[in-house]
Amino acid sequence: MNKNISKEYDVIIIGGGATGAGTARDCAMRGLSVLLVERHDFAAGATGRNHGLLHSGARYAVTDHESAAECIKENMILRRIANHCVEENDGLFITLPEDDISFQSQFVDACKTAGIGTEIIDPDFARHIEPSVNPNLMGAVKVPDGSVDPFRLTMSNALDARIHGAVLLTQHEVTGVVKEQNRVTGVELFNHEIKEKVKYYGKIIVNAGGIWGHHIANLAGVSINMFPAKGSLLIFGHRVNKMVLNRCRKPANADILVPGDTICLIGTTSERIPYDQIDNMFVSRKDVDVLIREGVKLSPALAATRILRAYAGVRPLVAADNDPSGRSISRGIVLLDHQERDGLSGFITITGGKLMTYRLMAEEATDLICKKLSVDKQCETAEKSLPGAEKSEHPLSIATEKVYTGANISQKSAKDRHGTLAKNISNGDNYEDSLVCECEGVSIAEVKYAVNELHVNDLIDLRRRTRVGMGTCQGELCACRAAGLLCESSEKPGKAKDDLANFLQERWKGMLPITWGEGINEIQFTSWIYEGIYGLKPDNN
Repeated sequence: MNKNISKEYDVIIIGGGATGAGTARDCAMRGLSVLLVERHDFAAGATGRNHGLLHSGARYAVTDHESAAECIKENMILRRIANHCVEENDGLFITLPEDDISFQSQFVDACKTAGIGTEIIDPDFARHIEPSVNPNLMGAVKVPDGSVDPFRLTMSNALDARIHGAVLLTQHEVTGVVKEQNRVTGVELFNHEIKEKVKYYGKIIVNAGGIWGHHIANLAGVSINMFPAKGSLLIFGHRVNKMVLNRCRKPANADILVPGDTICLIGTTSERIPYDQIDNMFVSRKDVDVLIREGVKLSPALAATRILRAYAGVRPLVAADNDPSGRSISRGIVLLDHQERDGLSGFITITGGKLMTYRLMAEEATDLICKKLSVDKQCETAEKSLPGAEKSEHPLSIATEKVYTGANISQKSAKDRHGTLAKNISNGDNYEDSLVCECEGVSIAEVKYAVNELHVNDLIDLRRRTRVGMGTCQGELCACRAAGLLCESSEKPGKAKDDLANFLQERWKGMLPITWGEGINEIQFTSWIYEGIYGLKPDNN
């Protein structure tokens, strides 16, 4: 996948989240030579640890007008350029008896000012269009929210970057920044696969490491005043709600219920944590209690719905340079030109923002890069579709695409996940169409496609590309099958057993905070299978 690798580039981008992948795409589309480096895998950080909400911006309309206006613009762009990553569910902001109904009019006025379409609807009609909603609601406002798959979105940007000539390196961690006097000229990387260090050089180095950007900046000898804020979420075993449900009040804990793929999830909490804990994302029982208690207020059915797992991410919040106390925390886009700010040329940081504004963040960063490199080419990422989202030449076929006449479940699922790229997934015989993961409809053919085309190194990468192990069995039934297929394509078949153990251990981390009742029995059964029959010994760390 990296046949064109060299030692020198116009731009080296650090961080394989949505912002880094989006910046790589934008830079490559403008004709720059690009190297994207990521210490683990695409969307392994905050990008893959959020609620997957296609923000209309309504949530921020009252408290952050600028962010709200950015979100609704990017919302509409993503519907056009990334339709295979998006579900246009719409959303309801509901007022419950314990909420202040007068806030609804303030909310609607703020949405209109930000350019967000709203419709106040009768509570009875709200109950009709969303049967799962709390029947005691006093008010409801319809907004253009939706769902977005962050893994799919990030990988689509990375794919398009590669199509336009970018080189992608995962499992490469930045261990040093190469400097010549007051200029950054390259990066030193540690290749986790072969356990070796290597250096690459670039005219501009972009720090897109999210919350880890604090550490990357330190390696370059500059500082960023980052404040890690952990957010915890719960995933439920099926889709309780059809529409996104939100509390019509100022943003608070556990007030968003988002349907996505085969599940729904409630989030989030917000808790300041020490910087040295950002790689130790545990969810406490207290977090789980808050999420369940508040989630049931949005949709009472959650009280009797199985919880699959809990997880947490860290928001990359940035305080103003003149505010060492951190009281002035920005949730907006932060673009730092370290030449102007710190006298260090060749180095910029793009951070803050949200998943919804990743493309805008990438555009602003690339505009600055092009200015520094005297490249006169405009951004086209808002107009050109991502791979998999290309529009059909025949308008009538768009309306009938998802009828899937004659298609089996694996072919339908592949179409939903990969859009127009699903045509590249072989389905010529019964073996290829056999299911590896029944919960998510992942076939042998799709696993092979992901391994060959989507930068898969291990089972955890495969999960992010195909949803293997993300359904109700949490890998209990499909992990071994998937490991066998990966083993066939691996140059090191002996590592398959360790890979399987690591995959199941990661699944266990998310199940541990919600282990009670029947869940204990299921986890014990999984342990009997993999520890007892297969002899796997999980890492107790």
